[in-house]
Amino acid sequence: MTDPSLGETEATSATTSAIPVQKAGSARTSVGRASAILASGTLVSRVLGFVNAAVLAHAIGTFAAADAFSLANQLPNNIYSLVAGGLLSAVIVPQIVKAGLHDDGGQRFVNRLVTLGVSLFIPITVVAVLCAPLLTRLYGAGRADEATLQLATLFAYWCLPQILFYALYSLVGETLNARGVFGPFTWAPVVNNVVVIGGTVLFMSLFGGDPAHRDPAGWSGAEISLLGAFTTGGIAAQALVLFLFWRRAGLRFRPDFRWRGVGLGDTGRAAAWVFGIFLVSQVGGVVETNVALSASGENQASVTVLRYAWLMFMLPHSVATVSIVTAYFTRMSEHVRDGDLPSVRRDLVSALRLVLLIMVFSAVGLAVLAYPFSALVLPSYDSIAATAPVYMAYLLGLVSFTVFFVLLRVYYALDLVRVAFFIQIAQTAFYCLACLLIDTLVPDRWVAIALALALGAALTLQAVLSALFLVRPLGGVGTREVTLQGLWFLGAALPAAAAGVGLLALLGGVSEGAFPVSSPVGGAVTMVIAGGVMAVVYAAVLWVTRNPELRAAAAPVLGRLRRR
Repeated sequence: MTDPSLGETEATSATTSAIPVQKAGSARTSVGRASAILASGTLVSRVLGFVNAAVLAHAIGTFAAADAFSLANQLPNNIYSLVAGGLLSAVIVPQIVKAGLHDDGGQRFVNRLVTLGVSLFIPITVVAVLCAPLLTRLYGAGRADEATLQLATLFAYWCLPQILFYALYSLVGETLNARGVFGPFTWAPVVNNVVVIGGTVLFMSLFGGDPAHRDPAGWSGAEISLLGAFTTGGIAAQALVLFLFWRRAGLRFRPDFRWRGVGLGDTGRAAAWVFGIFLVSQVGGVVETNVALSASGENQASVTVLRYAWLMFMLPHSVATVSIVTAYFTRMSEHVRDGDLPSVRRDLVSALRLVLLIMVFSAVGLAVLAYPFSALVLPSYDSIAATAPVYMAYLLGLVSFTVFFVLLRVYYALDLVRVAFFIQIAQTAFYCLACLLIDTLVPDRWVAIALALALGAALTLQAVLSALFLVRPLGGVGTREVTLQGLWFLGAALPAAAAGVGLLALLGGVSEGAFPVSSPVGGAVTMVIAGGVMAVVYAAVLWVTRNPELRAAAAPVLGRLRRR
């Protein structure tokens, strides 16, 4: 892949601390500050998310019955993503930015958009709940046993109402982001996690914990109702709390059913292609779940293990990439609105360089710490031993996933969603073929690992295609510069990983009973010690080799220390 890349001066001048973002009703603020706000909320939310996951694993385990709960709890995410996930998280931001030029500052557009969204999602949610048995069998057809499917269906009746609250969360949260009010969207999941953790603790106090609930046929109605009600209640609280910040964005919500004349047509046309993207991706999701369920059983890595490994995989992405790119996305949408494509290109290269600084180290360092990290969340060594290899397989695709995530936001900002749709078709076709080969050729005990590896390969294909098709509209995406930076970061991460492996061995290794995997405390202590040493080595190598990205990121901190 060849294209012109930015010169050193041009690229490094677009540091995060120097790119302003318009904030409604206030002075201009920076991408760096907005990213810090997003990252802080995301970090707290993710920490609580891991506490939530750990409590849930101690309550219901990670195998057969837990697979039923995971299947049911994933259904609202899948349906919401299929119907409007991409629209609300990506298409709406550019449209709200454009609507800000209206004589009312976009007030009518936002009110009608939210009213339309709620009007659509209420009937969608009702229909989904009524179709709960069909949906669980679609995702588990012919793979899960009857007891697991029946338990999944009962949980689905409780979980599917989350669709409406996911829609509200995205509608209101992305509106706040587009208006420059970034904090609430990432802090609201804290409320969700607190509610669910409280409900799960209550569940264990009343009904006991793992392994008491491993048999899918042994669940009572009271157990299902309590866990399901608190799970959905957390999502509802996460969505409704955002309305408390509506006025901070300079908005006053009033239901408005007059949907003509404020630009919703443009949103609908873009949404049609985004709908296609998510429709195609859900085909891959259905195939993956069915293949994974073929391995479901006692001590076998299946749907729940994939879910926990993916939760761990998403931690660095959510804290770093999403926080940085969310702020850049609003800025790039403004550049597109103003016809300033060179600035879009500079922002893209700057965002890629910054996120790769963090994500290359995260991929390498977390692979070293996969077993201690799993011990933080999971209750038993058999769960840890099943999850850690899957997690390491996922991490091989972390950089590709990060690059694709950044590039896709540029497609949304440029309104090139149709191209992204055809790229998604290629990715899904590749992944589905890989899943079918895995189902045919791979033994059950390796299925989850193989699925994680296949997804990483599919994401790499998607990232490469996405970069290729952006070369023409932007005049290049800085491929050479970004690639060299990535290799520079990898060169610094490898000695850091060697130091981490050595410390892990000194602490006892990762065999059963060893300190790093003996308990959540052992896992935490190991991660702090080994992770801290790896971070120091990584930063030291980059500093000695005069890496410009690290020095630019460290400059504000060093400046404050010097002033003090």
